[in-house]
Amino acid sequence: MGFHPHLPVPSSQRQLRGAVQWSSFSRPFMTSHGSFPESDIPPSENTELPADWSIKTRLLFTSSQPFSWADHFKAQEEAEGIVQHCRGAGTALPRGLQDPKLSTELRCAFQQSLIYWLHPALPWLSLFPRIGADRRMSGKASPWSEDETLQRTLMNDWSVSFTSLYNLLKAKLCPYFYVCACQFTVLFRAAGLAGSRVATALMSPTTRGVREAMRSEGIEFSLPLIKESGHETKASGTSLGHGEEQAISDEDEEESFSWLEEMGVQDKIKKPDILSLKLRKEKHEVQVDHRPESVVLVEGANTFMLLNFLINCKSLIAASGPQAGLPPTLLSPIAFRGATMQMLKARSVSVKTQAVSGYRDQFSLEITGPVMPHALHAMTMLLGSSQSGSFSAGLFTHEPTAVFNVCPPLDRAPAKGTVPEELARCGLHPETLDQLSRAPTLGRSALRSVEMSDYSCSWRS
Repeated sequence: MGFHPHLPVPSSQRQLRGAVQWSSFSRPFMTSHGSFPESDIPPSENTELPADWSIKTRLLFTSSQPFSWADHFKAQEEAEGIVQHCRGAGTALPRGLQDPKLSTELRCAFQQSLIYWLHPALPWLSLFPRIGADRRMSGKASPWSEDETLQRTLMNDWSVSFTSLYNLLKAKLCPYFYVCACQFTVLFRAAGLAGSRVATALMSPTTRGVREAMRSEGIEFSLPLIKESGHETKASGTSLGHGEEQAISDEDEEESFSWLEEMGVQDKIKKPDILSLKLRKEKHEVQVDHRPESVVLVEGANTFMLLNFLINCKSLIAASGPQAGLPPTLLSPIAFRGATMQMLKARSVSVKTQAVSGYRDQFSLEITGPVMPHALHAMTMLLGSSQSGSFSAGLFTHEPTAVFNVCPPLDRAPAKGTVPEELARCGLHPETLDQLSRAPTLGRSALRSVEMSDYSCSWRS
């Protein structure tokens, strides 16, 4: 089945809506347009539901049809779901299921979509999210906090797992993974995903200290949101040496005072000295610290340098507090060395809601845990089949990761038709892989809600 090109969507746009038509394979096709009044909506073209690279902490699906098929799995169904996941097998579901509760394929596919892989795994601790988790983890047992030998052991195991994940990603056997530290999150993506033909890594939020440390290690990077807003960073890793940076600063200074020469008053105006300009630049860099604008983009071979930087970075692990001595959380859609298989939690509920003609049944399905992009797409496909093309979904985003929807440079786009073939063994369903291979269109926002009616879907960010 063919694809249609994306419509351009500004990164600052806060709302997206769309119309989706589902094929016999339950594939979502959406028409994306801006937030116009209904009478002003321009003609639309078919395009896919936008990929969302943020991590969701909770999904709440509601429907007029029950979710009873998502409860009380048989041992065989659970086993089949795990096997399908480990083998990367996809399931073709029809557009509408007459009785979802009797569909073994649906129930196995749902089990498959709930699986994710994590390191480290400590049953008494919830290791996602890590940013802002001190209060939640306070008072929990942490035998490593005062034991340096145990801390070194945990860090050595973590380094092995992190390196294993990166090697899988480089070989295009892992599509993406997250490194969730107590102060920042890093998303590593394989070459061919998110509209880039090279491997990419996004890190957010960052501070000037971290960025300076990355520069000193020779890591080239850019600040995509700073450039988008019209401010030149002039500090993209090592691409500019000290002399080059100074030359550009002098050049900019001359340009900024050129209009005074035209008026003939340049000698009467005191120009700021080099120190003042440097302090002003440093102040601007500090102003974006801990904010979405501080997101860093690393590309190509520099992602390997970032791997080494993170393994040796002292600020990667908290020195005090409830998270002291605990390595960052690694989250992946596929297995890797030292990983533990985990399941998202699913719970279905039925309630009575008041309607014009009295009361009616309203059914809901709640998913909690670190919901990664592939799982969100898989569940959207499944529910299109199980709920006869009608449901609503509230999506709760881990806010520090919403900025991961920023679009990488368009000149890095892969050759047409190469992505599915090169990433065919990465463990994702072909439909999900197609979606995640496209350049992000949500900018610095994330999907907040999805509503499907009669197999047509709208979304809001």
